[in-house]
Order: sequence, then structure tokens, then C-alpha cells
Amino acid sequence: MLSTARVLCLSLLALLTAAPTATAAGGWTVAPAGGGRATFYAEGEPGTHLQDTVSVTNPTTHPVTVRLHATGIPITFADTGVRVPARTRADIPFTVNVPTTAAPGDHTATIVARDASGREVTARLQLHVSGPMLSALTVEHVAVHGDRITYELVNRGTTPLTPELAVHATGVFGTLLDRTPRTLPVQLPPGQRLKLTEPWPDHPTLDAVDVHLTVTATGGAHDTANVSTRFVPWGAVAGTGAALTAGAALLLVRLRLRLRLRLRRRRRRTDEGDAKAEHPYTQAELTGAGM
Repeated sequence: MLSTARVLCLSLLALLTAAPTATAAGGWTVAPAGGGRATFYAEGEPGTHLQDTVSVTNPTTHPVTVRLHATGIPITFADTGVRVPARTRADIPFTVNVPTTAAPGDHTATIVARDASGREVTARLQLHVSGPMLSALTVEHVAVHGDRITYELVNRGTTPLTPELAVHATGVFGTLLDRTPRTLPVQLPPGQRLKLTEPWPDHPTLDAVDVHLTVTATGGAHDTANVSTRFVPWGAVAGTGAALTAGAALLLVRLRLRLRLRLRRRRRRTDEGDAKAEHPYTQAELTGAGM
């Protein structure tokens, strides 16, 4: 009979020898070629193309076919569909295409390999883009449309920006709106333009208003923009205009009637004068002579 200690040792040995077999059953891997690297690393200026190689290792007893793609940074693979025989490694060259608009600094990409069963394995790529760090932005096309203020932000620098917005508006009788700086829920990449809207539900009904926008971001980015607008209750104006139009029409009718009456009176006077001229009054002159 085997001792308890020997049974435990045999059981442990069985587990240790079985573990590699279980891993090999579906354990193909993806890693940087050459060994010794946990992740990929690349460095270059905007517009450059950087070369590297990814290794797909298949330690199993059957071949595997994987498809490659990347997220985060444009990467071109020499072959996107790779068949790796059993107990074999395949090395696939690829090119990192650094965008011309890439901001200086560190960027992250992911290389993804997927087999026919849907299993995915990933490898991380760290890209450092060299170049001057410039933070700049502009505020453009500010306009007021009823209960909202529209504007556009443009990243004129080389770094991603998370802008902050402050809004101030004054009318004839003083301040109407005074919103302190707050961080906008947007990320503005270099060279990109965003059209944004600032709500203003409690705007005045009748006033002449000057709106002032101030936008800032880390790194010293700063810009301001102004717009003037007029709030007019056009419905009330339209009603008042209709009443004025009706009153003016009535007044015109009255004036016309008065004018006609005056013309008739003048005609009567003229006719009477003409009648007297046609039948003049005559009187015999007394001379004192006898018949």
C-alpha cells in the first residue's frame, strides 16, 4: 500500500505534468519578436514610419490561424491573416504610421490577434512622438440663437486640450449672465475643430446684449470672443404693428371722407358763383327827367 506522502507526491507530479498540456491546448501567444520585451516601443516624429515585428507562437498540437489588427495608432501588417503550424512561431513585420497631426508625447496602441473560435490575445505598443509641445486654441463663430449660444473651438497647437469655458453677458441695465470657468466634457485633439452649444434658457425678452466667452486650457492656451445681439419680442411687436396698421387705415378712411366733403363744398360754392355770373342783377338809373 502506498503511503499518504507518496500519494500526495504522485498527485502533485500529475498536476505539474498536466499543466503544460492544458496550456498548450489553446495557449497560442502574441509578443514582440526577439524576446526580452514585455511591450512594443517606438519613437519618431509626426509623419514618420517605424518598423517592428510581432511573433505569434503556437505551442499546441494543431495549427491555428489568427487575424491581426491594431487600435489607437495606424499600424500596417505585412500579413493580417497568419496560419501558424503546431509547435511553431510566426514572425509578422508591421509598420507604425505616425500621423502628421500626432501631438508630441506618449501614445498607446494595441495589437490584437484573434483566432477562428473568437479567442483574442493582445500586445501593447507604446509610441513616443517627438516635437515641441505647443498649447494654443481659438474661439470662433460665436452667435446667439434664442436660448442658446453657439461657438467653435479650434486646437491650434500640438497637444490635446481639455478646455474650460467662462461666459459673461451684459445688457442695458447690467450683468445678465456670469458663469465661472468650468471644464467642458470634450477632448480637443491637435488640429481639430468642435462646434459647441451653451444653453441660455433664462435670456431676457427685450434687451441689447453683449456676450463674452473666455476659453482656457492647460499649457497656457487662452482665447476670448465677443458677440452683440438684440432680444425683441417679435410676437408682441407683430400684434402692436397690426393694431397700428388698423388704426392708420381707419384714420386714412376718415381723412378721405373729410377731403371728399371739402371738395363737395367747394364745388357747390363754385357752382353758385357761376350761376350768379350768368344772371347779373340790373337796376334802372333814375335821372329825374319827365316822361
